[in-house]
Amino acid sequence: MRLLNKICAITGAGSGIGSAAARLFAEEGACVYILECSAEKGKETEQAILKAGKKAMFLQCDISDEASVDRAFGQIQKTSEKLDVLYNNASVYLNGRDGIISEISTETWNRVIAINLSGMFFCCRRAIPMLIQSGNGAIINTASSAGVTGIPRCDAYTATKGAAVSLTRSLAAEYGKYNIRTNCIAPAAIQTEMVKQSNPDNDFFDETAFLGLRSPLRRWGQSDEVAKLALFLASDDSSYINGTVIAADGGITVNGDLAKAGM
Repeated sequence: MRLLNKICAITGAGSGIGSAAARLFAEEGACVYILECSAEKGKETEQAILKAGKKAMFLQCDISDEASVDRAFGQIQKTSEKLDVLYNNASVYLNGRDGIISEISTETWNRVIAINLSGMFFCCRRAIPMLIQSGNGAIINTASSAGVTGIPRCDAYTATKGAAVSLTRSLAAEYGKYNIRTNCIAPAAIQTEMVKQSNPDNDFFDETAFLGLRSPLRRWGQSDEVAKLALFLASDDSSYINGTVIAADGGITVNGDLAKAGM
């Protein structure tokens, strides 16, 4: 029970890594707030946790909307009066719209920035005073391999993930004095719906070659594998880890050029 009696807020917790983390955190004793824009997905995760006899509450929240974030964290404050963990998991990749910088529309650029970066800003701004009050807080941000290596044809997404890495380091330096640890997970090739959508939809992408040449583990990662890392960073087991960026990618970011896989 590594998160016994901890109050945790997880964005994008209706599916994929966020849902896996919400369920795992609850199993480890936390009361989990599921911040999710999709009512159907958010309630599904909530019901799964409640059915297991654990604690969770779904709060419909569009993290790109400042007022929506304010309402969600206001409800957390009202219901639990504190917060111990913020997991900024939610993000978006707009397949078919994101691309090279000279061809991305302003609308697409602004939308990706609004969710992946401004959403993190809105959540941190509301959560940090509550984390300071708790006296022992943890923030977990989500980057990507795209935040630490060059990835072609997704320049808006890449920009936000690089920003997540830099913001993590700044928050770690600024709020460590309040005993708030801020760390970042950089996943790659995790088998989620967003990753499926991000794969190039053409005859030039060879999935088998990608896994065989790019991933030293020769397989896709799973959501629960990233959730276990998030649990570690949320718990007191990582009490002296602050400002780190941990790749959860099977070794992809240290294994050469994407061109090897036909991209």
